[in-house]
Amino acid sequence: MDASLQRFISALRMAEVRISPAETLDAFRTVDRMGMENRQQLKESLALVLPKTAEEKLAFDACFDAFFRFEEFSDAPPGASDGESGDGDPSGEGEGSEGQGGGGDGQPQGQSSESRNSDSASGDPAGDGPPGDQGSDPFGDPGPGPVQEAQSALGQQLQQGDRAALALAVSQAGEAVNVAGIKVFTQKGLYTRRIMDALGQGALQEEIGTLATQADPTARRTAAQLSGLRDDLRERVRDFVERQFLLHADADGHRLREAMLRHVKLSNVEHRNFSHLKRLVEKMAKRLIAAHSRRRKKMRRGQLHVSRTLRKNLRYDGELIDLAWKARKIDRSKVFAICDVSGSVATYARFMLMFLYSLEAVLPRVRAFAFSSDLGEVTENFQRMAIDDAIATTLADFSGGSTDYGQAFDDFLRVAGSAVNSQSTVIILGDARNNYGNPNTKALREIYDKAQRVIWLNPEPERSWGSGDSEMPRYRASCHQVNVCNALNHLKRVIRHLLLAVR
Repeated sequence: MDASLQRFISALRMAEVRISPAETLDAFRTVDRMGMENRQQLKESLALVLPKTAEEKLAFDACFDAFFRFEEFSDAPPGASDGESGDGDPSGEGEGSEGQGGGGDGQPQGQSSESRNSDSASGDPAGDGPPGDQGSDPFGDPGPGPVQEAQSALGQQLQQGDRAALALAVSQAGEAVNVAGIKVFTQKGLYTRRIMDALGQGALQEEIGTLATQADPTARRTAAQLSGLRDDLRERVRDFVERQFLLHADADGHRLREAMLRHVKLSNVEHRNFSHLKRLVEKMAKRLIAAHSRRRKKMRRGQLHVSRTLRKNLRYDGELIDLAWKARKIDRSKVFAICDVSGSVATYARFMLMFLYSLEAVLPRVRAFAFSSDLGEVTENFQRMAIDDAIATTLADFSGGSTDYGQAFDDFLRVAGSAVNSQSTVIILGDARNNYGNPNTKALREIYDKAQRVIWLNPEPERSWGSGDSEMPRYRASCHQVNVCNALNHLKRVIRHLLLAVR
């Protein structure tokens, strides 16, 4: 208990909450009296003795929720709203499956984002699997049916599905391997492997390998089940390590922090780092503006206008000093951004809108729309407010309610359908989880038929598409481009391609 509290206080100091030795002693006395069993009671008690200003209170709340966070093991579908880990992808590759959909059957074409970012491709030592665990069908398609009880301790725990117990086990394993000692982002794979080993990964992988080689279909079904549960656990452990890095890493290395924030999943970034992300978005946007402005100037110069050039240079006795170019009429493209702002997807929407509206110097006029259930246009918010205020207002107005993509597409066609044409790009940001409601693929197809390009950005890993209430496999058939997008580098690459496509 004392060690955990000391690490938490260290994390608070990293978050610029000033805590004196006397206040540290007060915190220990508070915990001794109140205990750590009741999470909410613990938070309220420590909030009375540690933060002193409103700003420190906000930092305390965010830090507490991240440090004592066990809800990541809630009963959500594996990978739901978690996005892709992006391990071992410092170059930012693995953006997603561009050009998929295209009005065809919606099946992936070529190598997917998931395969490019797999553990084996990234070199993540945590990604070692049992024999026969590679390839498209390592278990020989045993088909549906019963499974047997696992023999390994970790396998039994995974089958029981007690996510709170798993969260506690991960936390204890993190303490055992001193995950608080992580200093650089490249150590994420190392600490993920150490935690998985501390949880009993070795025995589990040996069991999966043994079961996978048996002729009994029940054994092979069990191997497939345990393999999937192991992979889900590993991804959640990565998320845990990411948050620990954000809590404990040395913040003095500015370039290191920037490099980390480019690649970390946005859903793992606490509120205290939003200001750093905002500055990074602004810097990335300025670079894109500079690069695109040079390109646009060159492209729009057109051909030399000979007769006009000769007339302009008569004053110089015919010497060609001032050149005249034939002007070209440019039919400006339109960009429509449709953002799901419900739940954890709201974080991704926040930074996509921030990115788009930071590019107003080179990007055609952007019309923005937000929804959870009912959809509304929020363009005016960004025209009359600062970006931060506009985003806060948008989230406050539209983040409530049950997510309904079908209704949102109908609302979009009613509000802006007449403005969508062959020069329009429609960007949809969302996880496609529709709460088992009507997906209304007909409405999305109508948008697809009207627009020049429909781009869907999904923060979930591709393997989660189609699981539970995800309608992504049905929606992708009406998209020109589908990308996994859950980090700033993913978003930057999508927007760079967008700038190249629009004029």
